[in-house]
Amino acid sequence: MSATSQNLLVEIFVEELPPKALKKLGTAFAGTLLATLKNIGLAMPTAQETAFATPRRLAAHITEVLAQAPDKPVAQKLMPVSVGLDAKGKATPALLKKLAALGVEANDALVAGLRRVQDGKTESLFYDSLAKGASLAAGLQKALDAALAALPIPKVMSYQLADGWQTVHFVRPAHGLIALHGADIVPVATLGLAAGRRTRGHRFEAAKDPVVIEHADQYAGTLLRDGAVIADFAERRAEIVRQLAAAANRAGAGLSPVEDDALLDEVTALVERPNTLIGQFEPEFLEVPQECLILTMKANQKYFPLLDATGSLSNKFLMVSNISPADPAAIIGGNERVVRPRLADAKFFFDQDRKKSLESRVPRLARVVYHNQLGSQGERVQRVAAIARAIAETLGGAEIAQQAEQAAVLAKADLLTDMVGEFPELQGIMGRYYALNDGLSIEVADAIEDHYKPRFAGDTLPRGRVGTVVALADKLETLVGLFGIGQIPTGDKDPFALRRHALGVIRMLMEFDLNLPLAAMLAAVAEKFAAVEGFNPASETLMSFIYERLAGTLREQGFTAQEVDAVISLKPQRLGDIPKRLAAVRAFANLPEAAALAAANKRVGNLLKKADNTVEFTVDVALLVEPAEKALHAALVNVVPQADAAFDTGDYTESLQALAALRAPVDAFFDDVMVNVEDPALRANRLGLLARLSRAMNRVADLSRLSG
Repeated sequence: MSATSQNLLVEIFVEELPPKALKKLGTAFAGTLLATLKNIGLAMPTAQETAFATPRRLAAHITEVLAQAPDKPVAQKLMPVSVGLDAKGKATPALLKKLAALGVEANDALVAGLRRVQDGKTESLFYDSLAKGASLAAGLQKALDAALAALPIPKVMSYQLADGWQTVHFVRPAHGLIALHGADIVPVATLGLAAGRRTRGHRFEAAKDPVVIEHADQYAGTLLRDGAVIADFAERRAEIVRQLAAAANRAGAGLSPVEDDALLDEVTALVERPNTLIGQFEPEFLEVPQECLILTMKANQKYFPLLDATGSLSNKFLMVSNISPADPAAIIGGNERVVRPRLADAKFFFDQDRKKSLESRVPRLARVVYHNQLGSQGERVQRVAAIARAIAETLGGAEIAQQAEQAAVLAKADLLTDMVGEFPELQGIMGRYYALNDGLSIEVADAIEDHYKPRFAGDTLPRGRVGTVVALADKLETLVGLFGIGQIPTGDKDPFALRRHALGVIRMLMEFDLNLPLAAMLAAVAEKFAAVEGFNPASETLMSFIYERLAGTLREQGFTAQEVDAVISLKPQRLGDIPKRLAAVRAFANLPEAAALAAANKRVGNLLKKADNTVEFTVDVALLVEPAEKALHAALVNVVPQADAAFDTGDYTESLQALAALRAPVDAFFDDVMVNVEDPALRANRLGLLARLSRAMNRVADLSRLSG
């Protein structure tokens, strides 16, 4: 730390902050404070911030903060020399007026000392001065105002100050402000509060009230000692993780808490000093699907259910309390009493739902609106079922087609169950349980759950062919339908998650290497919307949208923009081929002949474009005059069958490797042969030769895209 700087602490003490927003609020508060102080010149370039966030406070510790920002040189452009000075070099009235406006008292010495700078064709006068640096009080006030204005507040509250007249708008009512530069209070104010050094600790367990912070560097330690508060969010989170692991070990051998980062962040935001306790419920509740029990414990109670070594739910759970009594029995008992009605509700929903089959619920989908232009969920289900049957018949035959159609018809029926009505996150999952209860096959039951997959980036794909077919049908129906009525994502807006649906289609087609040409598949799906009023197939637009998502995904996987562009520009219809094409392009690019052939390919493309697409792919051997064009034709006759044979078997690497033999004859052709000669027959023949060369070279990828 610089000898002229000290560390700074700022804390705003408030009523309980929204837990799901706390982490972001703390990070934003500290980050904006530091950035603004650096911009003003009060924080050193090497200064760093530490963010603190608890349910009742936002704070920031910033290193290397000056009491006074250094003065800054300021160069003020005045006017052209010809306007500001007369023939004798004296100040003109215009210059005197300008200097007076700047608060500068003009005299001969000052005028003579004005800096002259050649400004384009004109020589101009500049006045150099020093602007006094901001004081910490003024600069911190500006930084504090900026930090509060920039907070990502989910919902602003309005409340009155103690005088009963002034209204304040903030995330929660604020009751205290600390601003310390070292040990000194910085006189700033905000939200009707003046800065001091006092704060409040834990509501029930603080050793002192108020807690007095003597020095900026003693904040976290003093709060822990006197206030029973772990101020640092990350430190408090790590302590909860440690306690959860220790409590799980005490609860039973092989038990571990469910992993849920969002829940962990939320619980961290609910406590100031965590105390993890073990609770349990009656084993008979375990007859309910564990997903239901886990979700109700996490979502409603913020508990961490305990799983055994096989991943099965136990009847024990962990709770993170904000108080640490000597005897925690009352806390444990209270939480156990609270969770039982939640679990009983889940059991009731499960028992009631199983009294009606999924099939019996399907007709009611006709009364559930899907989209005002695309009709009801019932109409949508019929489209998805027809699409699934068509895809299955292409891929797997009659049995899979029948199962896929059945699963598609039933896939949305669980939306009408009590359990999914209470917990929408369980859609599909509950459908699988109810399908098995109805005696349906495991393939159909799995497909009902899996047709939503992949639900998010990195999610697993459907586990069977039936599930894959229904998942494809569901996502394709959504994409084609919404594109067909103009609901195309723009910018960051994607209310129907169409980007996610497109990535799901891409992953299934590629990773399962499905023989489903993209354009034909989209056209077939579009036919299912023939009865929808106002529907206009947007297959080309949708196909471009899918290829854009695909290109982004491939770049994220480590392929270069050139490699991706070379393959995607051809719009391969079978997406499962694309990884093999990319591997082939990468192998080709490492050949010594690659750069020359890519450059030649680009040149060929330019020549063919200028020919206005009138080029025939035929070559008249009798019109081959020059030795170089005869040699190129002979090379094509020899090489193209080899490359095509490898292409037809899917060996794209071998197909491109075969083209390496064309380098020498191609180079010789461009060195020795004039393509655009006067003789039209000769010119057309040579263009035809180049067209055959282009077609041969660009079956796997557009190799010209590899050219620098």
